[in-house]
Amino acid sequence: MSAVIETRGITKEYRMGEVIVRALRGVDLTVESGEFVSIMGASGSGKSTLMNVMGCLDAATSGDYFLDGADVSKLSRDEYAEIRNHRIGFVFQGYNLLPRTSAIDNVELPLFYDHSGRIEDSRGNARRALERVGLGDRVDHEPSELSGGEQQRVSIARALVNEPAIILADEPTGNLDSRTSVDVMTLFQELNDQGITILLVTHEQDIAK
Repeated sequence: MSAVIETRGITKEYRMGEVIVRALRGVDLTVESGEFVSIMGASGSGKSTLMNVMGCLDAATSGDYFLDGADVSKLSRDEYAEIRNHRIGFVFQGYNLLPRTSAIDNVELPLFYDHSGRIEDSRGNARRALERVGLGDRVDHEPSELSGGEQQRVSIARALVNEPAIILADEPTGNLDSRTSVDVMTLFQELNDQGITILLVTHEQDIAK
């Protein structure tokens, strides 16, 4: 296996008035292709901050970050956006779905920002992503018509629509009951078995196991 993610001495600081808040203090992490990794820690320990740096949503204050061997700090803005849009899928605790918008439209949304022409049939890709997470019969349902577990499956389908190599999931079961959490984690395991590298932030021991 080869490293798809490698951080060396990553720090992240926020300035709040005269106070400097150190969210990350020298994080070293290597994630190999095909791994399923849980990142654990108490609330406020910097898990989501690290996830945002690894997902190219935020830049580190210092340290080195390599994604597929490329030094992220040396990428142009366009290259930075391209890696984020093509290589990485995101799943969030709060689903982040557009209300009064069908499941298939929510899933298709990231493809509107993909100008590479890599995916020719965006509608078909969105439908296949929903079928992949077991929602082929819910494509026209809006979030208010779906359960919490189904909404999270829509968000996972949205993460898959760009055919990413890596999925970053930030507390994906945080709003779900125990039984639904098991269903969602089973889905993540199936995706990992298909070769997708998964990093999952959680504070729950049983989810991490």
